Order: sequence, then C-alpha cells, then structure tokens
Amino acid sequence: MSDRPDLRGLLQDELESWVAELGEMRYRGRQLARWVHGRGARDFQAMTDLPADLRRRLAETSRLTTLRVVRSTTSADGSTTKFLLACPEGSTVESVWMRYADGRRSACVSTQVGCAMACTFCATGLAGLGRNLTAGEITDQVHAMQHETGERVTHVVFMGMGEPLANLEATLRAVRLLNAPYGLGVGMRRITVSTVGLVPQILRLAELRVGFTLAVSLHAPDDELRQSLVPIAARYPLDELLRACTRYAQRTGRRVTFEYVLLEGVNDEVHHARRLGKLLRGLRAHVNLIPWNPVPGLPYRRPQPDRVRRFAAALREAGLPTTVRVERGVDILAACGQLREAHTPGRTPRRVPASLAAAR
Repeated sequence: MSDRPDLRGLLQDELESWVAELGEMRYRGRQLARWVHGRGARDFQAMTDLPADLRRRLAETSRLTTLRVVRSTTSADGSTTKFLLACPEGSTVESVWMRYADGRRSACVSTQVGCAMACTFCATGLAGLGRNLTAGEITDQVHAMQHETGERVTHVVFMGMGEPLANLEATLRAVRLLNAPYGLGVGMRRITVSTVGLVPQILRLAELRVGFTLAVSLHAPDDELRQSLVPIAARYPLDELLRACTRYAQRTGRRVTFEYVLLEGVNDEVHHARRLGKLLRGLRAHVNLIPWNPVPGLPYRRPQPDRVRRFAAALREAGLPTTVRVERGVDILAACGQLREAHTPGRTPRRVPASLAAAR
C-alpha cells in the first residue's frame, strides 16, 4: 500500500487541512470533498473546478482509492447486481447493488478481505481473513457501483464480506463519509451495520450513540447451538450479548435488528422460534429471517417455504416484529463470498461440526 494519504478516506476538515499544507485556501478542500465523496471522482483530472496545478500536486502527493470491477453479474429479474472489485494491491472483495420497485437502491458493502469469524454456513469465511479494508476502500465500493450502474444509492448495508465491528474505526469513518452532506448524504436511518455479536464494540457504539441500525447475527436461541454455528459466540454468550444490545437500544433510542439464517433441520423448528421469542421478550427488537442462500460445499439445506412461514408465525405469536428477507440473487451467487470463491477455484471447503452434519 502507498504511504501517500488516501483522500477517499479523509473527512472534509481533513481535506481542508491537506490543501492548506499545499499552500491553497481551505475552501479548495471543500471543493475537493464534493468531488471525492459527493461525485465519487475516479481521478484528479476530473476535478475541473480545481486549478490544473493543484490537481497535479494532488496526484503527486496523495492518492485516490478507486476499486476496479473484475466481474459483475446481474440476476435474471434485474433486481440485483453483484460486483467483484479489486483493491489497489490486487485483493478482491464483493459488493451488491439491489434495486427495489419503490425506487430504493441499496448498496451492500464489505469491510474486510475475507473474514475471521468462520461461521459454518457462510462462504466468506472459507478462505479466512486477508486484511481490513480502509475507510476509502469501503466507501469506494458505493462509488464504483454507482459509476457502473448510473444509479444513485439510497441505502447502505454493511453486510458484505467481513465483520464490520472487527474493523470498527474504518467502519465508523466510512459511515460518516457516506452520511456527510458533502458526500452522498445517506441518512443514518438508511444505514445498517451488521455484527456477529462483538460485545465490547456494541457497548462502545452505545456510548457513541450512533444513529444507524445495528443488525446482530443471532441464528440460534441458545448458547450451545449458536456456538456450533458462530464460533465467536463461545467468547460472548447470549446473556452478555443481549445485555449489550439492551444498552445499545437504551442509549440510541433505536431498536436492534436480529438476523436469523434459517437452516433446515438445524435451527428452523417451531420450538426454536418459541425459545427465540422468550429470549428476546422485552427487548426493543425486530427479527429478520433469512432462508439460507445455498453455498456449494457446505452441508446445509435451504428450508422449504412452509417451514419458514411456520417459524415466522411462531415469532409473531410471541409478539416479535418479524420479516422474511425477500430472496435476491440466488442465480448469481449473491451470498457473501460466493462470487469470490467462484473466481478463485481450488479452495478446500471448510468442515462443519460433525453433530450438525449428522443432523442433516
């Protein structure tokens, strides 16, 4: 990585200070911020209201992260486009652009190259963790997709490759840049950050009183089952995790979304739903059910629609607001990590616990 500062990751006041160091008036930094974060400029020469000499010096003293599209695939119905993007040094990450009939355009972005969490049902963890992404690399995923699609983002979800809270500082900076009025101006209530449940980071977010939606990947109503699916859960048991989520809801005034991937015969029985209802009772919560998106090499099955309906009904009977995620992009390997795996053949599928494999 270059030691020159990446302007894609700098806030407006930092850009003002940077141009001041180059002998320019600070307002040039505000112009620069609009080009970098508002328009997603792909190079310095595109910044036509900046003096040519300043553009030259910026190119000599700084850099502008621009991710390159390696591959893109669009679903048959046109609702979803998945991108494989190359970082400057060549590592690749995935991002997804989702289109909705009401005009929403949602960008799903990655925060790490790969992932260290090793959730047994997820394609991203097959290759482990490569490195953290910078704030500039995170935000440029949105700019790159806007550039390719010619459409403007309305919502951003940090649910791509990696664990956002394991790369907390870059994630928070990226949120600020995407939300900034000189940037894309995505409202905080239209930004969602996902986590497998890193308790110290959740408590820090509570104290910061961030305004975005926190989505916690739960996937089980008890510690034993959850730890077999999400290894990091052994470090943060459910009672500790839910106390942190309660604190987050109290401090921010926002309800917490709990993501629950349904795996047939593993965690999708009605008794699982009833136990989940008891577990979340009294918490400001919303449950988002996600029928598993098949991943080649992993021994799970996607539950049939009637099983999903019964599970959702049991949660609603328990008084929990519940939605089932609309299926998108199965035909284009839209689950996290799948497109990257397909582009990098020869990986060895990760083993899952024998007890779960036997339950198949």
